[in-house]
Amino acid sequence: MATDPPSQVPAMLLAAGRGERMRPLTDTCPKPLLPVHGRPLLAWHLEALARAGVARACINTAWLGERLREHFGSVFVLQRPPDKHEQLSITYSNEGDDFGAALETAGGIARALPALGPMFWLAAGDVYAPGFSFGAQAVQRFAASDALAHLWLVPNPPQHPQGDFGLAADGRALDPPAGDAQPRYTYSTIALLRAELFAPPWCAIPAGNPRGDRAPLAPLLRRAIAAGRVSAQLYRGLWVDVGTPGRLAALNASPPT
Repeated sequence: MATDPPSQVPAMLLAAGRGERMRPLTDTCPKPLLPVHGRPLLAWHLEALARAGVARACINTAWLGERLREHFGSVFVLQRPPDKHEQLSITYSNEGDDFGAALETAGGIARALPALGPMFWLAAGDVYAPGFSFGAQAVQRFAASDALAHLWLVPNPPQHPQGDFGLAADGRALDPPAGDAQPRYTYSTIALLRAELFAPPWCAIPAGNPRGDRAPLAPLLRRAIAAGRVSAQLYRGLWVDVGTPGRLAALNASPPT
């Protein structure tokens, strides 16, 4: 299968979660549609992808998935004054319709792989990072490496002080043992991934996840990190895990960026 040009590598946007910590706001509205500075939270990622020239995205859905499909439809258009626009086509992986519930991160990605191809961006629909660039240069560096994943890490937020992964001087991601003095950073949920990560020996889910197996992503990343096949870098731009009503209110009360 031919690899897409760097700017055309597709994206997978994670939007299937129930948003339990966001209740009661998410009882009637999927979390990616909650407004941040006047726009749905997920629209910030779609705008950044369109601005970078990414041509297609797959959104996984479960809880209130029909609301997401109705809102975004099959095409996202970014208007650029005076008369230019960027267009992003959207497909959906409807886990709720197919299996009755979300499949967790790895299960959802495995299900959507036929729509993604050999290499793709990943971003969670409940994260606000308006300054992040889904740029072609990052794709080119990743494509030239043997890494199965490239992760963007962020300084640990107050709600996650222990972090997730370490970062070596040569750009490799680390998984220090408990009690190790190596600093840990928080995985931003933004990454470049290869489809190979979702096949043996890293992942046991059959291609396309026809059974709807549920599986988290972290164990796959840790296996690949142990084999030296994951790279990472630190992102210091504005990044907010919009996981609670309080964080959403604080974000909307802050000046727009």
